Amino acid sequence: LSRHPQLDIDVGAVRDIYSESAVSVRYIKIHMPYVCLQEEVASAWKVTRTEPIILRLRFSLSQYLDGPEPTVEVFQPTCKDCFCLGVQLKRILTTFISNQWKHLSNEFLNAQQRKRHSWFKAGGTIKKFRTVAVPGSRSTVHITTRQLIQLFFSSQALIHCKSIPTLEYGFLVQVMKYSEQRIPTLNDYCVVCDEQHVFQNGSMLKPAVCTRELCVFSFNTLGVMSGAAEDVATGAEVVDLLVAMCRAALESARKSIIFDPYPSVVDPHDPKSLAFNPKKRSYERLQRALDSITSIREITQGPYVEIKKQMDKLDPLAHPLLQWIISSNRSHIVKLPSSRQLKFMHTSHQFLLLSSPPAKEARFRTARKLHGSTFAFHGSHIENWHSILRNGLVNASYTKLQLHGAAYGKGIYLSPISSISFGYSGKSLSSHLPSSIVCIAAKCVIFLLQCRPTQSRFLQSRNLNCVALCEVITSKDLQKHGNIWVCLISDHVCTRFFFVYEDGQVGDANINTQDVRIQKEILRVIGVQST
Repeated sequence: LSRHPQLDIDVGAVRDIYSESAVSVRYIKIHMPYVCLQEEVASAWKVTRTEPIILRLRFSLSQYLDGPEPTVEVFQPTCKDCFCLGVQLKRILTTFISNQWKHLSNEFLNAQQRKRHSWFKAGGTIKKFRTVAVPGSRSTVHITTRQLIQLFFSSQALIHCKSIPTLEYGFLVQVMKYSEQRIPTLNDYCVVCDEQHVFQNGSMLKPAVCTRELCVFSFNTLGVMSGAAEDVATGAEVVDLLVAMCRAALESARKSIIFDPYPSVVDPHDPKSLAFNPKKRSYERLQRALDSITSIREITQGPYVEIKKQMDKLDPLAHPLLQWIISSNRSHIVKLPSSRQLKFMHTSHQFLLLSSPPAKEARFRTARKLHGSTFAFHGSHIENWHSILRNGLVNASYTKLQLHGAAYGKGIYLSPISSISFGYSGKSLSSHLPSSIVCIAAKCVIFLLQCRPTQSRFLQSRNLNCVALCEVITSKDLQKHGNIWVCLISDHVCTRFFFVYEDGQVGDANINTQDVRIQKEILRVIGVQST
């Protein structure tokens, strides 16, 4: 079947701007933008960064833009199923292409491209402005067509991600450029309605659904939830920790404040209604469903289908709630293997904890180049972490979220000394600490489900303690009051590691992150993570 000449022109434009291998006759191959090539972001989004994202458009070869609207597929070569990012991007591009297709035709596009070619000579230099004089230079500089195109598109990166790229270089280039604009900011928008999230502390690392009821219903049928099965099977300790945090928040006397967000869960027996609704909260029913979620260690002993059957027998809302607990976690938390753990923390329960979206991480790295950074501990009661993992580490001073005093003013409280952040963790430190230190204490008490003696659990204790290790920018906005540090700018604090202790035990109370040996060990582990 013959191809339309306009299609050949557009394919040629893609190859000129990108590469020969960037496009074939029936599909476009998109390489992830640089910001998404960071290992941590790719891992959190479940993207294989060594592979391109394939955008496949199926349309009439002979009619091209005059034919029927193309269908869209988005996948990676080794991940065609359960590619959650692909589900979201496909939805975005389907809407974008549908809106553009209404006004497109081969004749219209050809006219747009003729207009562009009138500015260029065949030799590849600008027709009306053949040379550009560079001040202080002894010679003139010729700008080629390719260089001009690159300059043009580099300026487009500064424009809002939803802006519509030009058609001057063809429909295929337009789609690719729009995809490149959207991919780094997918976490900023609801996976269903594509409206921007509104969070107190900005966007988080992982893409998520907003709380609108229609979006929750649609999200339940998108297929994104299928990723929960993999999380239960491969991240048992992480899921058990998420359940423990959820339980702590739910059992807290402050649950009306800190149990945020409240679950939005579709009723499995009535897909048109919510079994758990933030507008009609029922903590008692939520508690019963949570009580029915069995040990994740026990869950991993059988196939996932059997797991779901067992949970459905206990409570029809238990499994949907477990799915929500997993999918609503908007931070990237992964159990660290022993080879990547910080030995001086003296616990086997160590996790990589990243919550910064690409944009915030980019701002953080820019600030680090200007001011440098260091590491410090942050302690917070375990009941607070259900919200922190979903809303970010916020400045709670003088707000309803504040649990203790703020003797050194408003900001995020940190300390380079472990004993301060461990706080009241069973070592009787409280008698030696001023009341101001309580605001960063990390006593994390939680009563877990009783389990049969023969079961193997990750969290076997009824008493958990936890502390986070953060990287903080050492600018003037980091106020140091001895070993009590207060950071005024939340963007200048990024969580890196999370440590959990059982039975009221804590690690070495004498750890100082400013010690050269400690810093080298932290940097060594972080270096392993980023390779």
